[in-house]
Amino acid sequence: MIDGLPLSPRIDPHTHSSCSDGTETPAELMAAAARAGLDVVGLTDHDTTAGWEQAAAAVPTSGVALLRGTEISCADRGLTLHLLAYLFDPDDDALAEAFATARRSRESRSQRMVELLSEDYPITWQDVVEQAVDSRTIGRPHIADALVAAGAFRDRAAAFDGPLATSSPYYVRYWALDPVEACVLVRAAGGVPIAAHPRAGGRQRRLVPDETFARMAEAGLAALEVDHRDHTPAQREQARALAESLGLGVSGSSDYHGRGKPNRLGEHLMDAALLERILDEGNLGLVMP
Repeated sequence: MIDGLPLSPRIDPHTHSSCSDGTETPAELMAAAARAGLDVVGLTDHDTTAGWEQAAAAVPTSGVALLRGTEISCADRGLTLHLLAYLFDPDDDALAEAFATARRSRESRSQRMVELLSEDYPITWQDVVEQAVDSRTIGRPHIADALVAAGAFRDRAAAFDGPLATSSPYYVRYWALDPVEACVLVRAAGGVPIAAHPRAGGRQRRLVPDETFARMAEAGLAALEVDHRDHTPAQREQARALAESLGLGVSGSSDYHGRGKPNRLGEHLMDAALLERILDEGNLGLVMP
């Protein structure tokens, strides 16, 4: 049992605000978490901790505890993998530099994608910038929003199914950490790493191999995010079996981004026992109401 929380708390550990590619400010996200009946929400913006302070300031009025985290961009031999890192020291120099490098690479990649897209779609780089006013990380979701604003697609999901897909000729790769190195960096900064949606086959044609997760486990990986809307039932079972074989925990989340995506807060949850482990091993604690 975690002090200050219900016996069976509702924990959604993976969400995004407008500091990366969500559509709500951190304070608005905390209010939305309260309306969804959550007891704990994890703010895990891409490669940034910029939203932590505002989200923490909204904890007393929302009544929802804050689990501070970041979703780290990783790549394994050309395959994309995202790593959720919780309760690490935000002043750790090595992680901060990795985040900054990833953000710079994402932005230059986005500029190149817009150059390619502008040959066939009515968008410019300025259109994308205007969709990312509060963001520290400009990425494909902001390009999607620009395409939607231009009337080319009905919503973000449709744009991602079309020209923004990883298999699209408009897609451009960006620099990202090796996932094993990322686990090492997170642990060195006092954090706890969990692999996000590891079997989401709709995101890319090939999946990160089991051997990579085995190496990540040796480097300190704590769990796999199994219950996620981008996993089919069969993929959830595959991920669950992989976690069991490697002695890893099992997580679940909404991966909420606000408007434009169907993900809904609280649609999948983290078990309280895993949150207790994160709190035991992490450098920080929950921000409590």
